[in-house]
Amino acid sequence: MTSDSLFQGELLIFGKAVQTNRFAQSDEELNSKYSAGAVRIVTEQARYPLPQVPQMVASDDYRLDPEFQRRHRWDDEKKSRLIESFIMNVPIPPIFLYEVGYAKYEVMDGLQRLTAIADFYGERLVLTGLEEWSELNGRTYKTLPDAVRRGVDRRYLSSVVLLQETASNPAEAQRLKQLVFERINSGGVSLSHQESRNAIFDGPMNRLCLQLSRTPALCETWGIPSPTADEAAGGEINPLARQNEFFRQMTDVELVLRFFAYRQRLQNQEGSLKVFLDEYLQKANLLTDETLDQLKELFVETINLAEALFGEKAFYLWRKRVTGWGWYRRPTTSVYDPMMFALSRFRFARALLISRKDALQDAIREMYERDYAQFEGRYTNRENLRRRNELFVEVFEKFAA
Repeated sequence: MTSDSLFQGELLIFGKAVQTNRFAQSDEELNSKYSAGAVRIVTEQARYPLPQVPQMVASDDYRLDPEFQRRHRWDDEKKSRLIESFIMNVPIPPIFLYEVGYAKYEVMDGLQRLTAIADFYGERLVLTGLEEWSELNGRTYKTLPDAVRRGVDRRYLSSVVLLQETASNPAEAQRLKQLVFERINSGGVSLSHQESRNAIFDGPMNRLCLQLSRTPALCETWGIPSPTADEAAGGEINPLARQNEFFRQMTDVELVLRFFAYRQRLQNQEGSLKVFLDEYLQKANLLTDETLDQLKELFVETINLAEALFGEKAFYLWRKRVTGWGWYRRPTTSVYDPMMFALSRFRFARALLISRKDALQDAIREMYERDYAQFEGRYTNRENLRRRNELFVEVFEKFAA
């Protein structure tokens, strides 16, 4: 793919990673580096009385990630167990905040604890599933016995605040914030790469990917429960989606990001896909609204065309088994990436392709059988990716003419 297939203003410039020899330094040099405060996080600690937490959650001074909250909301039993821990005075891990301005903070870790406490004090939580204090099941904050309620009010939530002086410039601040976020690892729960990106690299492109991840055709082709009418109108997310691992781990959001980033993947040096997607998202967050609108339209038209042509098996691989050829039982990115890339170039031939879809499906299966080795997982180098693109382009080209 060449840059002339991109929209004007879409092309991003990626820097080359600089490799340094971290072991070619003497102890004296390392001591000097440490004394100078290189790569050292500057923090302070704070404690918040629990009754103060609802004001924090409602305040504009604390930035919470609403999309992470919508996807990973604790159920009432898990919230209740947190409150039971406060009743028993069990030590609770601190939340982590990042100072983004004077008295302005981002919540890096601890969102669920904050919102659970806010729900408790706001009478939105009825205690349930308590074990040590099962007598309190069915109670709310206001209906707790006086002594218990006063005891909870005396508890504190601790925090660790990463101060602005941790970094000398915005780029370094972003890098160190990512480093800390990944190492605290959200209280011991391993986050997917996309969950980390969503928390660290928020911006217009990230929000666009979140929005497009609920496109019905994408949900259909990846086995994710589609938006209900209520969700489409801005209401609660389809409860069935919360049970889907692709949704919970934000794989659906990463699929949208992959589509956009893949358009420039082969123009850049080989390396880790994670690092490439991280850098792409950071840079793409600076794209103009006009370019983002063009990309949005491109994605919707392309994924809708894929679903119209191939249905729910659009991104299944036709593979060879001991018993003969058959469909792989789930979608795979080794098909998604090149098929979406190729279809995006033939979306204006939608009507013609759909009119010939039966023959097109046969041709796709024949292509898999002829060039199956290109789609085996162990082949992911630049030339292999390029060849996958070409194979799909060649098939669609025949039916779009």
